[in-house]
Amino acid sequence: MIAEILSIGDELLIGQTINTNASWIGQEMSKMGARVIRVSTISDDKNEIIHSLQNLNQETNCLIITGGLGPTKDDITKHTLCDFFKTELEIHEPTLKKIQAFFAARNRPMLESNNQQAALPKDCTILNNNYGTASGMWFEKNNVIIISLPGVPYEMKGIMTEEVFPRLKSKFNLKSIYHKTALTQGIGESFLAEKIKDWENNVREEGFGLAYLPSPGMVKLRITSYNGQVDETKINGYFQELKNIIPEALWGFEQETLPEVIGKLLTKKCMTLGTVESCTGGLLANTIVSNSGASHYFTGGLVTYSNDQKHQLANVSVDSILNHGAVSEEVAIEMANGAKERLGVDLCIATTGIAGPNGGSEDKPVGLVWIAIAFKDKRIGRKFQFGDNRERNMQMTVLSALNWLRFELENL
Repeated sequence: MIAEILSIGDELLIGQTINTNASWIGQEMSKMGARVIRVSTISDDKNEIIHSLQNLNQETNCLIITGGLGPTKDDITKHTLCDFFKTELEIHEPTLKKIQAFFAARNRPMLESNNQQAALPKDCTILNNNYGTASGMWFEKNNVIIISLPGVPYEMKGIMTEEVFPRLKSKFNLKSIYHKTALTQGIGESFLAEKIKDWENNVREEGFGLAYLPSPGMVKLRITSYNGQVDETKINGYFQELKNIIPEALWGFEQETLPEVIGKLLTKKCMTLGTVESCTGGLLANTIVSNSGASHYFTGGLVTYSNDQKHQLANVSVDSILNHGAVSEEVAIEMANGAKERLGVDLCIATTGIAGPNGGSEDKPVGLVWIAIAFKDKRIGRKFQFGDNRERNMQMTVLSALNWLRFELENL
């Protein structure tokens, strides 16, 4: 099956809303064995919608449209589809009853505009929406399926999962594709490719696809099987080999997050964690507590942005600051050690650096960061050199700190 995705909404074009719908649909359609050949984003404009419908790729079997199905005047998708398919709107009684029940359950009055959401094209299959008031629509013309869905992500996903995927699977003989993705941190794409080249050759020689998916501070490695999930065991074996090759870099799989992985390790080892931050200003602690259940292992954190606070709160010696500077291995280690004692935790991690874009020198350029960990009888520091973008430097520091912490915990 060859598919296209069409996203409708001015808010997508001006960057006010990030188009996560197209990403999710593309991912899920690919898992089914469909090939997505084009993703388009257009404004809430009748002519733009018609033009897109008239200019599908000749090979396309299925077009999935999201957006423009709400109750307001700028939601014009279903009216435009009526014109395109030469049909008209009529009240769909099952949908009207669901909308009425939706508002009654929330003790909210229904407006005429809400009633009109039950006005749907006569000549289409109505796709049930169990999560909102805008139904989906399924049209067929010239052997092409055109599916229109609401733009609200959780409503769209619900209709796709419960209505669209089962219908597509019954209509097309799809050969499922299986993906698994490994998550790495702290090693650049080119260096990673060089380090794992023999492993990569083995993966490709077995007929699997391998993709490098880089982002700041991280590279994802995705193996694809065109035989479906039957190859899951073999792919898992390849990733175990990869873990042995790059144990410090490979930290998780699929949708896992570093805070989640660290939380599981700390819980398993019955250890508590604290943080003490300078250049990251609390971002490290905030990232750790983004994982639900963090209160079981995260005690708290100190933000010691000034030298005085490093001394007062984390017991960093004045001599160390004067002799080595706030951004140094010595100070980072003293921060971690002092905060560990003050917070009464099993393990503490410290960050100190020059986030930029100002404040650097020849000896200590912008992007220089020291991270230190204190646990048991170990007090260790590591030096990192990032770039000149302040926000990205802070994010990279947090990723590097968490991944190093993950590695140390795995080897305790």
